[in-house]
Amino acid sequence: MNGLAIDSAITKITISAKNDSHTVTAVFNIGMKQSETLLPAIQYVLEKADLTPEKLDYLCVSNGPGSFTGLRLGFSAIKAIEMVTNANLYGICTLDAYAESYKDFPFTVLSCINAKKDRFYAKAFFNAAETIPAGDYTAEEIANLLKKSNATETVLICGSDAHLLAEELKPFSEKKFLPQDFHINVGEILLSMTEKKISKNEKPLNDYDGPFYLRASEAEVKKQEA
Repeated sequence: MNGLAIDSAITKITISAKNDSHTVTAVFNIGMKQSETLLPAIQYVLEKADLTPEKLDYLCVSNGPGSFTGLRLGFSAIKAIEMVTNANLYGICTLDAYAESYKDFPFTVLSCINAKKDRFYAKAFFNAAETIPAGDYTAEEIANLLKKSNATETVLICGSDAHLLAEELKPFSEKKFLPQDFHINVGEILLSMTEKKISKNEKPLNDYDGPFYLRASEAEVKKQEA
């Protein structure tokens, strides 16, 4: 199968294209320059994989939580390709994708993204089952939820800000935290997770589906306060 995956939920953009037996991935850790990089990067990855949009069988995108701007850019780009190709588009929770490589480990896996303002987008798993739902939490709230969910004494933390969350959790918990460096190939994971969805005949996203936000945007907050 031929597929294209985009993760733009954080400032580190990952794009992967699969052409049957081989995959090409490009990673751009470029801070706030996503908008001027994303489309040329997609074209570059497709060319290197010897693919054109018309040859794609499916599309996938990390659909949140994450950066409001990054998620909107990713969705805009992938939906434009969807309109041209009619390939089905699938969304994968960002926190699920970041945790996918660790879900078979014999202890609690905590996936996270720095949500700023001393908060984290986080979700926890044990034996691949959700134990803490995706949410917008403080470190203290996460520590309390780990206790309530009977998390293992050793907690593996993954995601783009694992080391930061581990430090923030220490004053609130005596558990042993194992933060992992963020080195996974998110694009290939998104492709793999999407092909599993296809094999199970899971439905793709609807035309009206958009990013999964856990927090109101700054503009929405200001509008509510006005």
